[in-house]
Amino acid sequence: MLSGRRLDLLDPSPLDVEIADIAHGLARVARWNGQTRGDHAFSVAQHSLIVEAIFSRSSEASPDEMLMALLHDAPEYVIGDMISPFKSVVGGGYKSVEKRLEAAIHLRFSLAPHPSNHLKDRIKKADTIAAYFEATELAGFSMAEAKKFFGQPRGITRDMLLIDPLPAVEAQHLFIERFNAIEAMRTTQTNGAA
Repeated sequence: MLSGRRLDLLDPSPLDVEIADIAHGLARVARWNGQTRGDHAFSVAQHSLIVEAIFSRSSEASPDEMLMALLHDAPEYVIGDMISPFKSVVGGGYKSVEKRLEAAIHLRFSLAPHPSNHLKDRIKKADTIAAYFEATELAGFSMAEAKKFFGQPRGITRDMLLIDPLPAVEAQHLFIERFNAIEAMRTTQTNGAA
């Protein structure tokens, strides 16, 4: 990693996880295999910001849950973004590496190793809404086609989302900024409970 950390993919340690590495990597990983409109790739960092914004808007979310939503694709800073059909072809090996990375990342930031099934479902719902807008605005899907794959979003409109692809450095900066804002909420919540 650029931070100087060395991350063992087979046995990742939370001690080797740095938010700067996550933000840098995710800002340079393209969603949709780079098959999107715009002058810049639509990054996983920008996608993560959109998912967290939808998640936080759609439900009463604690700061810990908001952070899990922001970090829902964080393992991709190491293993890249793989389209769903290819993930199913690759099978369990990919998923097990992804799960180990997710646990190390979450533990690094004092979160549960994995989200509960209920939380995972809530994050997946926000992820699916984001995918609908990415598909129609960036990836060339018709509205009918996107509706078939992702359903029709309710309560969220395109103008609520930062959907135009950003330069990597800007997406990286916004990701870190949002991470820090959520961390500040977590600290306030912890100090208020103490």
